[in-house]
Amino acid sequence: RRTDRPTPTERDRPLRPARQLTHRPAGRRRAATMAFGGNKNNPNNSAVVGEPPEDGVTKLCWSPQANFLIASSWDNSVRCWEVNDNGESAGRAMIQLESPALDACWTSDGTMVFSACCDGKAYGWDLNADKHQPVGVHQAPVRTVCWVDEVNLIATGSWDRFVRYWDGRAEQPAAEIEMPERVLCMDVRYPMAVCGTSDKKYTVFDLRKPTEPYKHANSPLKNQLRCVAAFPDMTGFILGSIEGRCAVQHVEDNMQSKNFTFKCHRQDNYVYPVNAISFHPYGTFVTCGSDGGVNFWDKQSKQRLANFAPCPVSVSAVAFNTPGNIVAYAMTYDWHKGASGYDAKIANAIYLHGVGDEQTKPRPKAATGGFGRR
Repeated sequence: RRTDRPTPTERDRPLRPARQLTHRPAGRRRAATMAFGGNKNNPNNSAVVGEPPEDGVTKLCWSPQANFLIASSWDNSVRCWEVNDNGESAGRAMIQLESPALDACWTSDGTMVFSACCDGKAYGWDLNADKHQPVGVHQAPVRTVCWVDEVNLIATGSWDRFVRYWDGRAEQPAAEIEMPERVLCMDVRYPMAVCGTSDKKYTVFDLRKPTEPYKHANSPLKNQLRCVAAFPDMTGFILGSIEGRCAVQHVEDNMQSKNFTFKCHRQDNYVYPVNAISFHPYGTFVTCGSDGGVNFWDKQSKQRLANFAPCPVSVSAVAFNTPGNIVAYAMTYDWHKGASGYDAKIANAIYLHGVGDEQTKPRPKAATGGFGRR
């Protein structure tokens, strides 16, 4: 952890106990109705999530079963809120870990949350029992964690250069594979998994043979990878990098003509990291970046569908809920400018915004051909 990062103050209140989570349907695919007053720190008039983390948010993730939102953070916590379609949120549970949590994910039934932490451990959190325990161990910080429902395994990627698979009960991994460099990002859409490493390469796995790379290649992006998101149809994935650019990649050789890269999260002559990517049920996607921007894209027609007014500092995480009618995003300074860019007057915040077809529905290809280059 950076030494120039302000140290979070100790919490002066006990942790909120977990409440029994009841999975009610998350609603139809229509824009949630949210009307909240805005200010310079909330330029999009988004609904504000109460009791956000005291330090930077590293991941936002919605339950597959209902509108429960989790956030992992540099303040060592993982928190859970329940959200209704009016944008009203209520804190339901949280855990305090021994080190910063860099990633988090849900199980498909919405009863467990897994987190990846800087102490070299992955933790499993049973929200109904309000208990958490280590489920996997590495020799360096765990950067990413994914749940693989079809085989009941937890996949972890670490800066120790290993991807490991755990069943959560044994001390030893069920399987592992050594990567060529540190793992920076990973996503899973069974049977496909894709992993980006610090040598600017990516590896695709067929999880039916999880220790045998299906494809290993150089990233088309020139600089360090930051995030990856697999297509819902599992034919490819999108890579995001620190250079303000994304790459749309397909797995099979006969689809390589559809690959392209495009610029994003740039202002004037400055380029900013792409921090997160999230797919909508329509197959369109949203990106967020250190420019404070949230942009909606259609890769099929190569168009930007919509964008939010930029926040005053970085947006570190973004995620659609399962029906796709709410997008959550976290306004957190991500230290891309070092200590000189930190403004103590701008607090960490998690926002919720209702979205509909205007921001998310695919559109016909523009006459100009849209963004992107091969």
